[in-house]
Formats: sequence, C-alpha cells, structure tokens
Amino acid sequence: MSQQAGYSPSFKRPAEIMRMRRKRARSEAGVFSSPSGQGSTASPGQSDSSPANVRPFSPGPLFHSQNRSGGGIKRRNPFANIENTFSPKKKLLIYNDEGNAEAADSLKMNRSTEKEGDDMSTKTSLPFSAILNEVEKQEHQHMSSKKCLTFSEDDSLFEEEEEDVKSPLLKSPQAIAPASIAPPVCTAYPADWSLKTRVLFTSPLSLSWAEHPKAQEEALGISQHCRAQFSTLPHSLQDPKSCSELRCAFQQSLAYWQHPSLPWISLFPRINAERSFTGKSSPWAQDTALQQSLMREWSVSLSSLYSLLKARLCPYFYLCSYQFTVLFRATGLGGSSSISALISPTTRGLREAMKAEGIEFSLPLVEERRKSREQQNPSVDQREEEEEQKEKARECCELKEDDEDCQAGDEGEDEDGDFSWLKEMGIQDKIKKPDSISIQLRKEGHTVSLDHKPESVVCVEGSHTFTLINFLINCKSLVASAGSQAGLPPTLLAPVAFRGATMHTLKARSVNVKSQIGSTYQNISSLEITGPILPSSLHTVTTLLRPAQKGNFSATLYTHAPTAVMNTHTTQQQVRKSYTSLKKKYHKRYNNTLTPAVSVCFQVTDGSVDLSGCGLHPASIQQLQQPSNLGKTALTHINMNNYSYTWRN
Repeated sequence: MSQQAGYSPSFKRPAEIMRMRRKRARSEAGVFSSPSGQGSTASPGQSDSSPANVRPFSPGPLFHSQNRSGGGIKRRNPFANIENTFSPKKKLLIYNDEGNAEAADSLKMNRSTEKEGDDMSTKTSLPFSAILNEVEKQEHQHMSSKKCLTFSEDDSLFEEEEEDVKSPLLKSPQAIAPASIAPPVCTAYPADWSLKTRVLFTSPLSLSWAEHPKAQEEALGISQHCRAQFSTLPHSLQDPKSCSELRCAFQQSLAYWQHPSLPWISLFPRINAERSFTGKSSPWAQDTALQQSLMREWSVSLSSLYSLLKARLCPYFYLCSYQFTVLFRATGLGGSSSISALISPTTRGLREAMKAEGIEFSLPLVEERRKSREQQNPSVDQREEEEEQKEKARECCELKEDDEDCQAGDEGEDEDGDFSWLKEMGIQDKIKKPDSISIQLRKEGHTVSLDHKPESVVCVEGSHTFTLINFLINCKSLVASAGSQAGLPPTLLAPVAFRGATMHTLKARSVNVKSQIGSTYQNISSLEITGPILPSSLHTVTTLLRPAQKGNFSATLYTHAPTAVMNTHTTQQQVRKSYTSLKKKYHKRYNNTLTPAVSVCFQVTDGSVDLSGCGLHPASIQQLQQPSNLGKTALTHINMNNYSYTWRN
C-alpha cells in the first residue's frame, strides 16, 4: 500500500521508492546469501547503534552482510548521491521470456553480496560490442518468437511494466544487408562508330590468357570468323588461361578485312600520316599504268562492298582517304531506316562537287545548332533571316546591274567615274572592281568557315548513297597527286570478307605491372590492342573480358580524330522520333490493330530489320542498331565494376 500511496503516474522515478526498493533488495540478498537463511552477526568494527540490515549512507554495502571479506567498513563518498551514482554497467537486457529475466536477477543479487567495497555499478554486464553480438545471435535463434527489448537503470523498478514496453532492436552496422542498397546495374555502353587506333585494357586479374595462342586455337578462331560462328561462354570463368573456347573467340574478334594490302606500309590512318609513308618504297608513284591497275581493283572492291551492304550481308564499312573518311551503314543500323553514309571532314569544294553530281546531303550538326538557336531565340533568328534575304536581294540587284553594264559597254565609263582617284595615283590597272565571284565568296563565307571542322560532317541517305559510290569511283581528287601517298587508292575496312580483301588481325600484347594505389602497390595486368579497331571488334572484346575478368576491368580508348563525329544523329534518326509518336497514336486510335501495309511501314521505320546474316555477333548487332547518344564526341574510357558499365566521352 505504501508503494501505491507513494507512486505518482506523472513522476515515474521518485527517490523515496527507489531507496525503499534498494533496501528491500539488499535485505533479501543478505538472507539468500546466508546458508541458514538468516542474517549473520555484525562484523568487528561495526557500530552497535546502527539497526540491522540498514545502510546509513549511500552507496556503501549493508552492515550485516555475511559475505564481507574484510573487517573494515568502506568509507562514505561525500560527493555521492542517488542521482550521480549511475554507471553504464548497471544496464542489463531484459527479455520478455520470464525464465531468462529471473535468472539474470538472481545472478545480479548473488554477485552484489559476494564482492566487498563495490558500489551499485558493480552489477554484472557485458561490453557494448558483446551485447550487440549477443542480440544478433538471439535474433537469429528466435526470429519467429522475437519480441522487443529495453534497457533499465533499476530492474526491479520496471519489472511490472516490461511486458508493455517496446523499443526498436538495436543493430550494429555490420548487420545491415548491403544488398538492400545495391547500385543499379548497367549491362551495356552506347554504340561508338568512331575508329580506334589503340585500346588499353587493365584489370586486377591476369590478362595473360589473351596472348600466345596455340596453333589450333588460332586456326579455329579464324575459321569461326569466316563462317560467322560464335561460341557461348559461361557467366564467370575460374581459369581463363585453360579455356580454349575463350582464346579461340578472342582470336576471332581480332580479325578484320582490308583493301589494298601492302605488307611494308601501314594503310591506316591515312589523314596526316605522311610520316609513316616517308622513306617507304612506292613504285606506283611514277608509274601511271600501275596506278590505273590499283584503281581498277579498288573500284571492284568498293562495288562489292556496297552490294553486300545493300543485301544486308555486310553491316558497315569505312573508306579512308588522305583527305576524309566515309562510313557506310546498312539499313537498320544506327537507328536509320535506309542505307546511310557519313563523310568527315569535308570542304566547300567537295560539297559543291557532290551538288553538281546531284547528290542530296545534309549537315546534321549545322542544322542541329540552327534548331537549338531557333528554340532559344526565335525573334532573333527571324531578324537574321530577314537581313539575309535583304542582302541576297541587294546582291542580286548588283549582279544584274553589272551584267547590264557589261552588255551596254559602259563599264569602262563607270570604272573611270568610280576609280578616278586611282588614275591620279597611277594604279588603276592594279586594282580591280569586285566581280560576281568575290560577291559569291563573301556570301558563302560562313560555309567556307566549316571546312576541316567537325561541323562539316555530311550525311547522305537512301538511294543517293549509290550515286555517292559512283562519285567516289570517278573522283580524281580522291587520290593524292603528289606527296608520299601519291597514286595510292583509299583504304577499305570491313568486318566481313569482300572481293579483293585481305584478312588482317589486330596486335595484342599483355604486360603485368605494379601500380601505386594509395600507399600500397598492387599488381595490375594490362592488355594493349593496336590497329584499326572497328566498333564490332571493340564490343566483342569487352564481351569476352566480362566473364574472363569476373566483371572487373577498365579500358582507355584512343580515337581517330576525324571519325569522332560519326556518332552524330542523321536526318532519319530525327524523323524516326516523329514516326514513333505517330505509331503510338495509330495504335491508340485503332485499338492496336494494324493493316499489313501499315505494319510493314512501321517495321521499316522502327529499324527492326533482320541483320542475322551480316556476320556479327547478335549482341553486337543489338548494340549497333541503337542510335548513338554521344553526338560529335567519342568514348574515351570504359569501366566495368561488378558487371556494371560506366563510361566517359
């Protein structure tokens, strides 16, 4: 009754009740610790005036405790009181399992009477790390019947409320599963249509399996390349060096086809490559008959490649001359619904010659920049267009006036009137009046400024690509007339065989080095591949490194600069977006039903063309069919970590 009278719901820890409960606990502990169940006599040195089992000060032990090992009484700490005698060791875990809780209480009471001179903080408890381990162990053992637990300063004070009190379970950071916050996995990188001159792969695992193939492995790899046969590899390889299928597939990925082929001269790259041709024997330079023979064979090879491209038996090929590079792509690649060709870099003279041959083309980067300017400042663009129209009208009037003056024969008089001051100086014959050609050059000044720049890339699509092939065969400026490359036809590169082509393989070399990472040195294995690395070859090699290196490697890519803009969007890719929205509207309007004619139209537009017979790996075809989002840039780094790709461009 005294407990109920002194208890207040708004004041849960009154000092009087805590003191009474401690007195009762110590009196019971003294009785339980005695063998006869009764309290022992007072020890020597104890004052007779003190009542039995009463502690006159805090936090000293009981006077009549039989378990005292010493004769003296612990001196009272004058700075101690009930509020500042808290110790973390007093905290014990209380489970809702009644048996476990009672065992802990009895152990606590026994140990409190066995030790002399200890204060209330000597109640047995584990370190915090051990408590955490114990909690985790109990959680796994009793997962089904797990209940909440709590901490208490005085166990007896909250015994009657422990079943109603619930608190969250405390877990260490190691107990949190990392899989719950796993980063997203990217299984592919964007298609890159630029040519690479060198690729350097690095990995913490050894890459020595990629070099020194056996004769049988090399022969099988070449045979699989010619027959377009591909082997399936497991997700992860324990010992790549002993996997014959992996080594054969790697040799298969290094093969490519080239025309012409001169063993003593490297025919790639051709732009700004005069140094590699200097000092090399070139018997065709002064022999006109030999030059014509080389051009005839080259024309046959180019026609063969275009026929394969049109039949979708060749996915793409490159034409590399000493001035520009041309990329031809089959229908369905790069998001285009027809055969497309990209030329970079170009000049005003080349573009004018193409116009004269009736070849329609576009400048994708110039049009893209113009559209972005129109979206940002439409009023400014309208003013510029009006000014340009006024200038063109004024120039046309000037040209007409000049023509009329020439016909009337009054040009001399006009010159005398306009340049009379030149006659006085005697230099009238050295200064000429601006003619129509200079006016035209001034008008096309912006077009001339694009020459040899990435913005000068030209896109030709559809049937005009066939006209472009004929133009390239008959173009005399395609072959250098002087210099170290004089008389040498452009280089043709393709991933599949064609007429007059020679098979070549990329050079691969593996090196093991020590790299400093932080304050330690780690063994890093590198694989260097050099040569004209085609887009499909790069994708195939990275696909093989994925299981061989257990999803951990990185690559540094060195791009042939003139081909970096090959990733730009063509006109067909821009039109495809409008067709996609049109298809959605058509499906919604006609309840997802398409007539055969409309279905074929949308199929061609979506780029879903069968390219299974083009000789590439199905995964490479799937990647190259997607429109590239790199713009006029190219990939410079590829990194795979835990089977997830990241890249930089």
